[in-house]
Amino acid sequence: MVEKLKQYIGGEWVSSSVAKYTPVTNPATCELLAECPDGGREDVDRAVQAAKAAYEEWRSTPVLSRAQYMFRFKDLLESRFEDLAEMVVKENGKTRDEARGEVRRGIESVDFATSVPSIMRGYKVEDISSGIDETAERQPLGVFAAITPFNFPMMVPLWFLPTAITVGNTFVVKPSPQTPLSMQLVYEIMDELDLPEGVVNLVHGGVEASRAVMEHPDIVGVSFVGSTPVAKIVYETCAKHGKRVQAQGGAKNYIAVMPDADMAASVANIMGSAFGCAGQRCLAGSVVVAVGDAYEPLKAELLKRAASLRVGYGLQETTQMGTVISPAARERIEGMISQGVAEGATPILDGRGKVIEGYEQGSFVGPTILDGVSPEMRVAKDEIFGPVLSIMHARDFDEAVTMINGSRYGNAASIFTRNGKHARDFKYRIRAGNIGINVGVAAATASFPFGGQKESFFGDLHGQGMDAIEFYTDKKILIERWF
Repeated sequence: MVEKLKQYIGGEWVSSSVAKYTPVTNPATCELLAECPDGGREDVDRAVQAAKAAYEEWRSTPVLSRAQYMFRFKDLLESRFEDLAEMVVKENGKTRDEARGEVRRGIESVDFATSVPSIMRGYKVEDISSGIDETAERQPLGVFAAITPFNFPMMVPLWFLPTAITVGNTFVVKPSPQTPLSMQLVYEIMDELDLPEGVVNLVHGGVEASRAVMEHPDIVGVSFVGSTPVAKIVYETCAKHGKRVQAQGGAKNYIAVMPDADMAASVANIMGSAFGCAGQRCLAGSVVVAVGDAYEPLKAELLKRAASLRVGYGLQETTQMGTVISPAARERIEGMISQGVAEGATPILDGRGKVIEGYEQGSFVGPTILDGVSPEMRVAKDEIFGPVLSIMHARDFDEAVTMINGSRYGNAASIFTRNGKHARDFKYRIRAGNIGINVGVAAATASFPFGGQKESFFGDLHGQGMDAIEFYTDKKILIERWF
């Protein structure tokens, strides 16, 4: 019998208040994995009330004691490492190695939270005036929540939850209904921590649950990762309801390759950036700009390597690229490829109609390379979120910078070069929040904020690093004089 998922509220697994469920399907095998409740406002309110009731006691728990839970949490996650990776593969479609990488990054965020007692300190100035001292103290705020995406179902919630609760808040996670099982397993693991009831809560659902999170009067802040259109809605709705909000949106990440680049090493990095996780990540390289004489050798090497990628079921160790998330995603991606061709791009490698023996009904799209792409084409402007790499040709470095800065997105950009001046100018001039120099995936580690600019991010404080400490705490200023 297929499992009907439950919510984790107030330290207990409870049934949803709704009778409607969404199927959770393995995108490679089409196996029905579970049924996810389409939770609504009542479920969200129950979770928020449990978190609110737990807040005062949790806030007054010494920070060193709160951090100890994170040390144990990290150990438990390590002990279930392969189970977590396998769950990511089954519900998301990644390869096993990609899933392992995701789990490792999630654990790194827990590791960062163990340092909260050292980094959430305030500051003080004696004698700011005659006989007066002034102090800034960091304090938690209350109940926070995260609305998280399908593409990194284990990692992204852990960008937020560990830091938020270690500084003293309580938390509610609302994962994607397409990939709820990884977080379900994480909460089963957290249940072993014996955290006070209500500190962490899990609510499943779709649009209605998300709106309930954004509008609930007792939630003080929301962290979001998803597409740009939805990020705008989250940002506007949360602001309207007086909440703190960090909304990470979509991307169109460009990679410039200079003629002096190490072509073999560059292409190896670009392959992982463009086709890793089947292109379903906000840091995926989706447009490569070949500068000057780099064009022909770059195109030839990209085609050779991409054509040899082994596409298949992620649990098979020989698989190098897995599936996209669903038949609907496959149809959308193939439609965008077709539109690119109609607009004049040349598919030198075409992944449409990809069928894998033994997994004929799976949601596979093969690696695709579109040549002759120009800035006005949709495939150059809009996020595809699939294994599609567009090639553009720039006469020189300055034209490449103009092409990249012409994008309305600003999540990430990379350059491959041996020239230090070009590398420095690229970092200085490109309007993107994550910059890679001879790095294909410019992913910030847990102690640095995950940047994003223009329509790739809405808010003031990013996820991770010191931005997370700032987002999940407020500073209270104490000015004192004693007579």
